[in-house]
Formats: sequence, structure tokens, C-alpha cells
Amino acid sequence: MTRKGLFNSRIPRATAVNQAGGLAYRLGPKHALAQLAATGCLSNTYYATGEAQIETVIALVEQVDDNVFLAKLALYSRQRAMMKDMPAALLLALSTRDSKLFRQTFPRIVDNGRVLRTLFQFLRAGTFGRRSLSYSLQRAFQRWLNEANVGALLSASIGHDPSLRDIMRMARPTPPDNARRALFGWLTDRPVAKWAPATESDLPAEVRDLTAFRRAETEEQQLEILERNRFRWDLLADSARGKAVWKAIARQMGPQALRMNLNTLQRHGVLEDQAMVAYVAGRLGDAEEVRRGRQFPYQYFAAFLNAESQIPVAIRQGLESAAELACGNVPELPGPVLIGVDVSGSMSSPVTGVSGRGTPSKVRCVDVAGLFAAAILRRNPTSILVPFDTQAHQVTVAANEGILPLARRLAAYGGGGTDCSIPLSTANTTYHNRQLAGVVLISDNESWVGTGRYGSTRVMEEWSRFVGNQGRLSTPWSPRLVCIDLQSYTTTQAQESADILNVGGFSDSVFEVINGFMRDDGSTFVNEVEAMEL
Repeated sequence: MTRKGLFNSRIPRATAVNQAGGLAYRLGPKHALAQLAATGCLSNTYYATGEAQIETVIALVEQVDDNVFLAKLALYSRQRAMMKDMPAALLLALSTRDSKLFRQTFPRIVDNGRVLRTLFQFLRAGTFGRRSLSYSLQRAFQRWLNEANVGALLSASIGHDPSLRDIMRMARPTPPDNARRALFGWLTDRPVAKWAPATESDLPAEVRDLTAFRRAETEEQQLEILERNRFRWDLLADSARGKAVWKAIARQMGPQALRMNLNTLQRHGVLEDQAMVAYVAGRLGDAEEVRRGRQFPYQYFAAFLNAESQIPVAIRQGLESAAELACGNVPELPGPVLIGVDVSGSMSSPVTGVSGRGTPSKVRCVDVAGLFAAAILRRNPTSILVPFDTQAHQVTVAANEGILPLARRLAAYGGGGTDCSIPLSTANTTYHNRQLAGVVLISDNESWVGTGRYGSTRVMEEWSRFVGNQGRLSTPWSPRLVCIDLQSYTTTQAQESADILNVGGFSDSVFEVINGFMRDDGSTFVNEVEAMEL
């Protein structure tokens, strides 16, 4: 009895109740804010509304009295987690606290027109404590508008609410020369007479050619223009005349645009040409292009799932190759691990949430979980895969099975309640004689089925048993538990400690944190953020 009491006293009592009503541990302010920065799209999730998420972000920013950390987190969110909304929100919050850090980080975070428009949208709404322009904010907007190249400004002009015209009316940039003055006039649809002293002849050549493309009456005229210019495809689509023009547009698309518009190209007859099929498949699967594109691994899965049945097999294979490459940061771990994949009902929600700003992603949390699990297994083939909800599901993996097909199979399991302790209890029973370097759980962390017996979560209790059992087996590793959280909540099932890592996000940067942690280099999620260079 004494031994049992001592054993259980080492398991910390739960400190919170999660969104699903289960026992949990509350993350510290920095860690919780980092979790939101890596996963939050400020939209409705399975258990929380977008408004509640915004309120949580605001409250956590107030609790984090560290402007340097806030600046580094904004950079991490944009550059490593590849988010759009959260870095803009954090940058706007930073503008009210440290104008020097704000100016220092603005150009690295606002790296395209889409992020600029998001920042302006938050500013106009007054969501993050500022509704009007400060001097620093106005100067930052003006500098971006005056220094952005023509292509960036044309890209920024795509979209509404807010439009680029709205931003320019607020920022009131002073153009440095007639070329920029004419460009601003053209972008805001002002009459040419209002551009004075600039005239149409002062417009950049690519803008004049874009106008000519839109006014052209034949395929030949448009093709001639495309031979000497490269434009974003969505600046051309409404005016394109015929299959030959669409083929030329496809050759100007980058891999990301190709991935997102396969069905559009199919409808316009581009993929009826075998040479174009080979070209598109090659661009999608090009290793350097994939690395340079900084796309989420799951986005290739989305294209794979959404591709219409007529999309050629070679292109589907290109998407599979791209997904494998996009998961290239998956580490070879020190030893085999048990990988728990949450396939419960809450994991069926869109990974980026649901908002009123557009169509939600068709990719669900369970799709991303399956993809991550498949990628980890590919690099660590002696590991064990356990899909779970309130029970462990059996899955057999072929040695040569691709990441995308396996992820699709995993996503088809389950749909019930959530018990995050199931993979650990499976390790402690079914695989109790297997030496394992640890356990990786991929979930939304909203476990609610069952409670621990000692005021702790069942995950922590099963983890204590796992550590003890691995000690009995004299494993050569110090066991580690990694909890990858795919949603923007601020509690966890396993309290952070020397052998437990909680990390959030659905970009492949999470694997870098995991690799360091599993190899005992002191990595934590917060440490990874604090390592960002300003």
C-alpha cells in the first residue's frame, strides 16, 4: 500500500476542465498563446466559437508581459507555423506595446498582400485593441505600399472586404514618383485625370500589358502578351480566350496555384494534352519547388481528396510525391514509438475551423492526424500505429503503402467519444513486452470519456505505468511522451515535464520540435519560439 501511494502521489492532479468537460491541465500563458498562434484561425471549432478564441487570445496577450516573446511568437506563427490570421493579430497587439519591435517585425510578417489585408481587417474591426491608425502603423502601411513590387501590389488587389482601395484610402501613401502615382491611381480605379501629373504612359509595362490582355479579342493577341509577361493566373482567368491561352496560363502558375486549380484546368481542357499532364505532374512533385513553396503537408492531401475523377493518374502521383516531400522534416526517432491517432467525432471538424469569411476547408482534423501519423511511421517503420476513440482500432500497414492512401484509411475509422489514454493503455497491455522509445499522440486533446482515479487525467496515470513498464524492460531510451495538438484550445491531457512535450500546429515544423525533444536537447514548444531571431 505504501508503494502504491507513493507511486500515485507522483501523478499531478488536474488543474482544469477542458472544452469537452473532461479533466485536463491548463497550459501556462506563453505556452497557451503559442498553441493558439500555431493552430488558431480565429474561427469556430468543434468546441469553441471564433469569438471565444479571440477573447482568449486577447486575455493571454495581456498576461504575457514580454514584448520580445510576443514579437518572436508573431514571427514563428507566420514563418514556421505558416499561419495568416494569428501573426496579424499578434502584430497588431504588439503595435500598442512596443513600436520599435513592431517596426522591426512588420516586414517579415506582412510578407504579402493577403496578410496586409488581414491586418487591416483586424484594425478596422477594433478586434485587438486598436481601431485607428497610430503613426507607426500608418508609416508601416505606407512603406509596404511604396516598396512592394508591381507583382505584389497586383496580387494584393485581388479580393474584397477589405479591398486594396480601402487600405490605400486609410494609409494615404505619398507616391515617390509618377510611376507609383499612376499605379496607385490604376489600382484604385480613379479616373486618369486624377493621376496628374502622372498619365497612363507612366504605368509600369506589366500593368499596361495586363490591361491589353483583358481587352484582347483573340487567343493570338493574348498569347503574344503572355510570352513576354508572367501574371498571377487569377488576374487573367476572367478574360482568358480559349484552351491555348489556358495552357499558357497553366505554365505560368506556380506549384501552389497548380495544386489548387487542377479541377479548373481540367474543365478548360488543359489536361487533355499529355504534354501538359507531364508538365503539371512534374511541377507538383519537384522537390525544390515543394520546399520553396512552404505549404502544409495536408494541403497536398486536400488536393488529392478534392481532385475530380477525370484528373490523370500521373498528376495524382505527383501530389503523392509532393506530400512525401512536404513531410520531409519528419525525424528518424531514437527508437520505435507507439503512435496514437485520434479518430473521434470531434476530429471530424475542419482543421482550420469554420468562419463566415468563406468556405471552410474540406480537410478535417482527422485527415491531418492520419497524414502526420503516416509520415512518422514512414520514417520509423518499426513503430506501432493505434487509431483510437473510446477503443483501439486495428490497422495493418503495407510496407510500401504511400502516405496519402494510409492517411485516408486512418481517417475512415471511429467517430465516437474521446479517450486519449487508450493508446497508452494499449501500450501497457497489448504491447507490454515491446521496448518503445515513447508515445506520440495526435489529437485535439479534448479527452472526456472516463476520469482518473487520483484527481489526474487517465493519460497521466497510464503514462506513469508506461514509464514503469519500460523500466522493467530495461529499454535503452528514456521514454518520452509527445502530444501534438491540432486545435486551438489551451488545455492538455499531459502536464508538461522533462519527459512530456505538448506542441501545437499542423505544419511540418512541429517535427523539428519533436526531434529535438526525443533526443533530449532541452526542446520545448516555448523554447522553439524563443529561439526565433528578431
